Amino acid sequence: MSPQRHSGAAVLVVGSANMDLVFSVAKFPRPGETLFASAFGMFPGGKGANQAVACARLGTNTFLMAKTGRDLFREKLVDSLNRSGVRLGQVMSDPAAPTGIALIGVDGEGENQITVVSGSNMKLFPVDVRKRREIFSKVGVVLLQLEIPIPTLVAAADLAARAGALVVLNPAPARKLPRALLHHIDYLTPNETETELLAGTPVHSVKSAAIAAGRLIRRGAGNVIVTMGSRGALLVTPGSARLFPSPRVRAVDTTAAGDAFNGALAGALSAGMPVEEAITLACAAGAFSVTRRGAQASMPTATELRKFLSR
Repeated sequence: MSPQRHSGAAVLVVGSANMDLVFSVAKFPRPGETLFASAFGMFPGGKGANQAVACARLGTNTFLMAKTGRDLFREKLVDSLNRSGVRLGQVMSDPAAPTGIALIGVDGEGENQITVVSGSNMKLFPVDVRKRREIFSKVGVVLLQLEIPIPTLVAAADLAARAGALVVLNPAPARKLPRALLHHIDYLTPNETETELLAGTPVHSVKSAAIAAGRLIRRGAGNVIVTMGSRGALLVTPGSARLFPSPRVRAVDTTAAGDAFNGALAGALSAGMPVEEAITLACAAGAFSVTRRGAQASMPTATELRKFLSR
C-alpha cells in the first residue's frame, strides 16, 4: 500500500511564502464606501511556509524552497521560519517582484474575504528548482502545493522521483493538474471541495469521496488521501478505501488545519512510518491546530502533540 523509497528522514517543501495582512470590520464595505477597521495584524503565511513550519515543529529536518521579494515582509517571514526550525538555504529572493501577500478582511460574523497578490511566488521557476537539484537526494519526502507555477511543480516532482523521494501534493487552491504532474504523485491530499473540483464528480459522503478519489487514481495519482474535516481522512489506494477518524475537539479557528495535516503527514512518511500510522498522526495534528487561533501559530510541537494524543 505504501510506496517504498529511500528513507531520508527529512522533508523538502517546495511552495509559497506569504505575509497575511488581516483586518477586522463590523461589516464589509459596499463599492465606493469607506469604513474604519477595528483591528489589524500581520501574520506569516503561504501554504508552503505553513506546511514547512508544521513539519519542522514536530521535529522533522525540514527544508523550504521558495522565493520572496527583497522587502520588509521577507525579513519577517525569514525570522518566523527560523524560529520554527525551518532550514532556509533554498529560499531565494527576486530583485523586482514583491513578497506575496494575502489581504484578509474578517467581518463581525466571522466571514472573510481574501485577495491574494502572488508576487514573488509566481517567480519561482523550473530553472530555480533544477539549479538546486542536489537537495532532492537528501530528503525522503517532497511536499508540494498549488500556489506556485505548475511547470515548477512538474520540475520538482520529476527531480523528486529521480532521487527516489516520495512526492506528496496538496492540491490547493484546486486547479487542473496535468498528467505529467499526477504521474509523479505518490499521495494526493485534497479536501472534499478540492476532490470534487479535480475529479468532476460530487462529493457529499465518504462513499462519494472514495469514488471521486478513484477517478484521480485512474488519471495517474498513486494514492489519494481526502481530508474530511472533523470526520477525519479517507485513504484511497488502487485496491482499497479506509477512513481514519479525527480526534474530537472544540474548534476555535480552522485556518491552516490542512497545512498542519500535510506537514505532519510528510514528516511521518519521511521517518519511514507506515502510511496508516502517518495519517493517524496527521489527523491529530490537524485537530490540535483548530484549537488555536492563527496559521503557523497553531501548529503543534512534538511535545504538545504527544500530550494531546495521551489525553
